[in-house]
Amino acid sequence: MNVLILSHMYPSTYNSISGVFVHKQVKELVSLGCNVKVVSPVPWAGFPLNKINNKWYKYSKIPSKDIIDGIEVYYPRYLEFPKGYSFSKSGERMYKGVKNLVFQLHEKFDFNIIHSHVALPDGYCSMLLNKRLNIPHFITVHGQDFQNTINKNEASKDAVFKALKSTDEIITVSTKLKNIVKEYPFYEKISVINNGVDVNELIAEKTVSEKDFPDIDILSVSNLINTKGIDINIKAVYKLVKKYPNLKYHIIGDGVERINLSKLVEDYGLKKNVFFLGKLEHKLAMEYMSKCKIFSLPSWKEGFGVVYVEAMVQGKPVIGVKGEGIEDVIKHGENGFLVEPKNVEDLVCVIDNLLKNKHIADDIGKNAKKTVIEGFTWNHNAQNTLKLYKHIINKKI
Repeated sequence: MNVLILSHMYPSTYNSISGVFVHKQVKELVSLGCNVKVVSPVPWAGFPLNKINNKWYKYSKIPSKDIIDGIEVYYPRYLEFPKGYSFSKSGERMYKGVKNLVFQLHEKFDFNIIHSHVALPDGYCSMLLNKRLNIPHFITVHGQDFQNTINKNEASKDAVFKALKSTDEIITVSTKLKNIVKEYPFYEKISVINNGVDVNELIAEKTVSEKDFPDIDILSVSNLINTKGIDINIKAVYKLVKKYPNLKYHIIGDGVERINLSKLVEDYGLKKNVFFLGKLEHKLAMEYMSKCKIFSLPSWKEGFGVVYVEAMVQGKPVIGVKGEGIEDVIKHGENGFLVEPKNVEDLVCVIDNLLKNKHIADDIGKNAKKTVIEGFTWNHNAQNTLKLYKHIINKKI
């Protein structure tokens, strides 16, 4: 089976971890016998855009083609504007930037499937491409389309829905995302296929000496933005240190909320309890994760949340939020915990229980690891995706 993946989220020389989850799926599809080519459009960044800042300069240095883990990846340019200006038209601009390359690849490669990641701009672009190619088209919604884009303005919402109505199959990475659009006709086309993890990579031999790690009672790994709930963790620590004065909470990640969060730590007098580690390479972040006692990320806007699954496969008790994408994985009190959104007292209760009952934490961690290994790896994800490909192709025959 020949598959074209269209995704502006993909590793490149600009960002080696951007869209790494798409690359993980692609590698597994290849291992299952698919022939895959990836087209990853990037914003055009000629003069004067490449002089604006380092971000746009790095865009300009991405090669037109690369080979990553044996997979051909193309990086055509399309016109995009800073700060998401005119985003509703981004699919049309992407189409103009990629159409010649895609049509040339199709002549040599004869795709059986187009698989776009996100509805706007990628899915909309593929919709326009498919007016000529006329082959089965899939769109995966990772969260942004339903949690942000359709709420930007009516034009963006219309563009997303137009792409989704035109596609043969829609994949959401969680049941939560599927249910956001349950009132719309294209709901019937949605299949849930959760993201996964690479177990061998996450539990590989460690590279950092045990003595170089601090004591880590609680850990979070995320972008430091408001919806991740890092402030809720800090407020919980403030209450818990009265009972556990040596409690240590480490925060991996960076973002716009860093200054506000640092001030919160200072205001609460928690400088000896809360530590900001900044943005770390994925492998090092996972090593820190392997050393923590509890992973807590009370985020209230998660399409799925691969980071929870990464912590679970390390055998850690994980705390997420009720009503979010991770509910597909975590069964409260069995293999993890789900707290009410923005509820400090609820979070304090769960953490306190885990800290004073090590046997409960250990049992939850073991169950968590078992859950992931048995159902939430990239191999599971690719197997389910390939099954869906074949189903739609057979329907078209």
